[in-house]
Amino acid sequence: MLTIENLSAGYGKVQVLHGISLEVAKGTLVTLIGSNGAGKTTTLRALSGMIAPTSGRIMLGGTDIAGLASHDIARRGLAHSPEGRRVFATLSVADNLLLGSFSRLTGSRPKGDVASDLDRMYTLFPRLAERRTQYAGTLSGGEQQMLAMARALMLAPDVLLLDEPSMGLAPKLVAEVFATIALLRDNQVTMLLVEQFAAAALDVADIGYVLENGRVTASGPAAALKTDPAVQAAYLGAAHG
Repeated sequence: MLTIENLSAGYGKVQVLHGISLEVAKGTLVTLIGSNGAGKTTTLRALSGMIAPTSGRIMLGGTDIAGLASHDIARRGLAHSPEGRRVFATLSVADNLLLGSFSRLTGSRPKGDVASDLDRMYTLFPRLAERRTQYAGTLSGGEQQMLAMARALMLAPDVLLLDEPSMGLAPKLVAEVFATIALLRDNQVTMLLVEQFAAAALDVADIGYVLENGRVTASGPAAALKTDPAVQAAYLGAAHG
């Protein structure tokens, strides 16, 4: 579904990613773990067109999307729930969700049943249903994270990118977010997850990749990585960003 081949990217003259390769098969949840500054968020930004790769290929369903504009990548079925949530603060919850389906409403993606999907988001995230008429900027951090995830899902994406969904949340809300991610996984939503809590990410994922200094240094079934002594020593003793 999503294949990354020898991807390099960075900011200006600063190279962050050095030829990374990974694969996200259809219906699987893949997590990318690593310490602060390893290049995890940069990876997702390169995939979604927020920054342009300097080399490599990003194959989405057999099409190379590397270097395309973000809106073109979204139209091709890649949705990004970004670090920091970035909801539209002065719009209602309902309008934020409808903006997620913009490509469907304008005909650049198959429309499907937008109203039914909106109801599904309210079922998946009951707190959003209670606050559907509220401005997004008045929501709590946890509610904004739920809104960011639901907005991305309203694209009806082929692949969903989740960047640090637990950032800044209280432990109870972190548990709720991961329960939702597990539910999406059980419903065969294809996802690539970047997360500061490596243990929680490996618990919910099918496959894991370890990123160090912009290079993939280990990969395999998430359960195996969680029991790997090197991974345990580096990432599972505490939260890492």
